[in-house]
Amino acid sequence: MALTAGRRSTSKMRQEVFEQPTALARTLESGLRDIPLLRRQMDQRRPRFIILVARGTSDNAAQFGRYLIEITTGIPVSLAAPSVFTLYKSRLHLKDVLVVGISQSGESTDTNAYLQQARKRGAMTVGITNEPSSRMSSLAEHIIQVVAGKEESVAATKTYSCQLLALYLLAYALRAKVRRKDLFLIPELVSNALRTDNKIQSLAQQYRSMQHAVTIGRGLNYANALELGLKLMETCYVVAERFSAADLLHGPIALVEPSFPVFVFAPNGVTQPSIDSLLARLSSLKARTLVIDGKLVHMPSQTTDLYTPIPFIIPAQLFAAHLAQQKGLDPDHPRTLNKITRTM
Repeated sequence: MALTAGRRSTSKMRQEVFEQPTALARTLESGLRDIPLLRRQMDQRRPRFIILVARGTSDNAAQFGRYLIEITTGIPVSLAAPSVFTLYKSRLHLKDVLVVGISQSGESTDTNAYLQQARKRGAMTVGITNEPSSRMSSLAEHIIQVVAGKEESVAATKTYSCQLLALYLLAYALRAKVRRKDLFLIPELVSNALRTDNKIQSLAQQYRSMQHAVTIGRGLNYANALELGLKLMETCYVVAERFSAADLLHGPIALVEPSFPVFVFAPNGVTQPSIDSLLARLSSLKARTLVIDGKLVHMPSQTTDLYTPIPFIIPAQLFAAHLAQQKGLDPDHPRTLNKITRTM
């Protein structure tokens, strides 16, 4: 299904981007009501190691979770390779390990298989899903419920941001230095980020002929670089290479030539010096750079970069929705994709 270029997008994707302040507030309210029990159990069975298992957009959320939990708790975190269980039938030793499955639908076959096998091998298991009646909800010992509401667009938006919020709640349950009052600010920060819509629509018009791009982030915002790249690929059919700012310099920067599109997440904080250095390098190469930073989304100057990933993904999601329209595409129904993907 094609859309008419040049008109404001009325896609479900864009509508669901705008539903995020409410979805985040619901998820936070639900999580803070249920998380004390999980927190007590984490105190009794504090994991020595954490494994996050997910696919697609949920796997990008897991990348954020890895940085967040390691930074705020000191507990090592790994991303699972589901085929270790599903194809290679390996017998991992998972005593004192926490395994966290992340799935919008709760029906990701290999994610659920990993959760099931991990529990048999002594792991404590947590599921993060938007579907309370899903298979994941029955498999995991504990559920952190995403309360995004039904997501009709194949392109995940509000479920991604709510998964990030659920990972903050998981970190809170692990006694991380994550403050409740800061979590309550996130829906308001997202409302501020939504005010970029008109500007983003105008920018998207300038990228209508884009076929290739690079997306870049570092640290807590690396997941957003992965997610923006995925959205450009699945909704706009743009070939998007995705890198951390550090990895880009180890060879892939050779891709960049004058006018080559580069999208950079640039929060204030510990990653700022290296990002600023990279932006200077991109400028010298005359790249066509779009920067998502605290100026674009009007973040309060005192906001630590710990809380930037959710508001920073908003203009990226809007850009993909508007660019799809500019290309005459329907972001809600990307070719060959379905809302639920089952792989083993």
